[in-house]
Amino acid sequence: MVDIHHYTYRVSWSSDDGEFVGTVVEFPSLSWLSKSQVEAFQGICNLTAQTVEDMEANDESVPEPIADKHYSGKFVVRVTPEQHRELAMEAAEQQVSLNRLVSGRVLVDA
Repeated sequence: MVDIHHYTYRVSWSSDDGEFVGTVVEFPSLSWLSKSQVEAFQGICNLTAQTVEDMEANDESVPEPIADKHYSGKFVVRVTPEQHRELAMEAAEQQVSLNRLVSGRVLVDA
């Protein structure tokens, strides 16, 4: 059983709709509009609870909350051989590891 309070909720202003929109990262197709931020949050939480309940009742796979997942801190990125060579040369010129160079770029671009 999934604890819906562990999901990643957001409430932001939608200029297109002229209302606040509540969303949940783990369910990108769900949203809730309201004139109030609090009501948008409550609405998306309730909608998520109903969705999870329906999925569980139908033996569907329910997304795990991102907050409950464990991350190793490692992931593999594939680049072209030319990009790899350029990055390796840049790392050598800066006297840092390739990993340090690339992780620094990821943090800057995030």
